[in-house]
Amino acid sequence: MKVLIVVPARYESSRFPGKPLIELTGADGKTKSLIQRSWEAAKSVENVDVIVATDDYRIEKAARDFGAEVVMTSSNCANGTERCAEAISNIKNVYDLIVNLQGDAPLSPAWFVDDLIDSFKTNKKADMATPVLKCDEETIRALKKDRSQGLVGGTTAVFDKNNKALYFSKEVTPYSNNKNTEIFHHVGIYAYKPKALKEYINWPTGPLEEAEGLEQLRFLENGGYINCVEVDGRGRDFWEVNNPSDVPKVNSMLQKLGIS
Repeated sequence: MKVLIVVPARYESSRFPGKPLIELTGADGKTKSLIQRSWEAAKSVENVDVIVATDDYRIEKAARDFGAEVVMTSSNCANGTERCAEAISNIKNVYDLIVNLQGDAPLSPAWFVDDLIDSFKTNKKADMATPVLKCDEETIRALKKDRSQGLVGGTTAVFDKNNKALYFSKEVTPYSNNKNTEIFHHVGIYAYKPKALKEYINWPTGPLEEAEGLEQLRFLENGGYINCVEVDGRGRDFWEVNNPSDVPKVNSMLQKLGIS
């Protein structure tokens, strides 16, 4: 199976302008940009091709300087999925799967992507797949703390008994006062069949996507089949850089994990 990982990145972010170029400090005390660390996470996956897709010359220069292949895309892309779709239309190679490893997810381990790729071997019906991680109590507290402070932080996923996605939200779902209720953190990685990407860009933004600001909801609003693949964190912390307040937390995780 021929797989391409696209790392989409834009400079203009309403919550965190210039986010891809902010510096994160690793275990060796040295800093690297967020986009470089996310690209390095993608490069840790074996037997795949990796590109950075952006519309900004500052990100393009930074990415080329650390050795990435870059595909320039339009500033009209509304989200990473649209940017992935445009990127693959601008390259000659044909791939069986396109993986979107977002440029704000430097803690994404290679096995998350491997699990997504493998999921298509057993689930032929899914248009796309995305990882979900069972939350421990500390993660649930962190998610709820963000929401109580008015911050848009991590995303949670709800799915049926066959792991077919029912909904994604920036609220902590499902609501429950029962500590035994399982809550799943949605990891911002997507694997798409090329056909699904082509369909996606022809669909208008729906009310749920507009309300939540979550690109994957466009698939659900149009009857798409998203397979939620439960992944094993293997004792490893996971968090994304959504807000400036996430930077110290991700720095701490990089250092704890020994990532230089």
